[in-house]
Amino acid sequence: MTDILNTLNVRPMTREALEAHWMPFSANRNYKAKPRLLSRAKGMHYWTPEGRQILDGVAGLWCVNAGHGRTEIAEAVGQSLAQMDFAPPFQMGHPLAFELANRITEIAPAGMDHVFFVNSGSEAVETALKIALQYQRLRGEGTRTRLIGRERGYHGVNFGGMTLGGMPPNRKVWSGVMTAGVDHLSHTHDLARNAFSRGQPEHGANLTSELERLIGLHDASNIAALIVEPVAGSTGVLVPPKGYLQKLREICTKHGILLIFDEVITGFGRTGSAFGAQEFGVTPDIITMAKGLTNGSVPMGAVLVSKEIYDAFMVGPEAAVEMFHGYTYSSHPTACAAGLAVMDIYKRDGLFERVKEMAPYFEDALHSLKGLPGVTDVRNYGLMGAVEYEPFAGKPGARGFDTFVRAFDAGILVRAAGDITALSPPFIVEKSHIDELVEKLGKVIRETKV
Repeated sequence: MTDILNTLNVRPMTREALEAHWMPFSANRNYKAKPRLLSRAKGMHYWTPEGRQILDGVAGLWCVNAGHGRTEIAEAVGQSLAQMDFAPPFQMGHPLAFELANRITEIAPAGMDHVFFVNSGSEAVETALKIALQYQRLRGEGTRTRLIGRERGYHGVNFGGMTLGGMPPNRKVWSGVMTAGVDHLSHTHDLARNAFSRGQPEHGANLTSELERLIGLHDASNIAALIVEPVAGSTGVLVPPKGYLQKLREICTKHGILLIFDEVITGFGRTGSAFGAQEFGVTPDIITMAKGLTNGSVPMGAVLVSKEIYDAFMVGPEAAVEMFHGYTYSSHPTACAAGLAVMDIYKRDGLFERVKEMAPYFEDALHSLKGLPGVTDVRNYGLMGAVEYEPFAGKPGARGFDTFVRAFDAGILVRAAGDITALSPPFIVEKSHIDELVEKLGKVIRETKV
């Protein structure tokens, strides 16, 4: 098998060889005309099949927090596969799942102490929504069926998460079959008042009044939950205004509405704390997570809930199933082994603390791009940052994608989110890496032809 991998990773691929794979979230025809192939990764870098080194400025896809090629993870996964390749998750268990759940609750916000395992961020969101709806029913509030999301939010691609998300391209095609009973708050992106903010912007906490308006419209007795990302990542690193999350918490508590934090991106250290909930001093009722849970090595997600929510389900006959939900690969042994190895790395190497240490340098470097042609905003928090551009006339999103492609040609991997370049490097990033990322991105921006 090793020989096959080596051969595939170095030989050129013809257009015909690329055709069978229908790529996700990709312009397939554009890509296959000029593919961007990655064949190896270690530390802060990828390598292409022809041997060109690419500095990873986005931790793969917001997920490789501890850097690439960690032998501890590979060894744990190999040992797990050799010992037990699969264990049924329904009415059965294995030690690794219980240990990983305990390790997560050790670093979680106080009072959040039960974990439900899934396989992705999208599944985590769907699970959280089901938990929220059933919880309201169990406590005698069965009329609470409405759900509230936010514009420019991203909660995965399953129907519930997609409906609550606020990304128009994700909603356009399937609008007729989306989940009913959903409202949206306005996003907090305010270029007129908050452009070039360092950390949390000053303006926008007043937008929480929209939640009060929706409560007035529908009555709290009909609203089950609100879901938001502490920092919206996929739509271009939208940092919460000062006081915004705190006010959402106050309103939800006052009206018996569950607050769900989607921490698929912000979970496991991206903001400098284990979870964004701790970083911003706001404890939700439910947290979704994925990505950094296994450092991107094996697909896995999870939902973290408070003791109050878990206990509400633990009623009725002891032999009865409390929630009819789960997946064949929930708490898969291999994923749990990877997760445990990653938890060890985070703790041993002090990687969450390292984010706080590197964040000021990252912030200064990123904001040095202010004033370059077409740059309309720079924003950041922890090791998350974004540069926003004036769009090409009549071609929204084209400038961001062009920047992404030319940055790859220049030797750095960044993330395009419309006319925004997002950066989220692994936590092992050095100042020299940040310098290279910003220098090369700046060069690409300067060379942009409007």
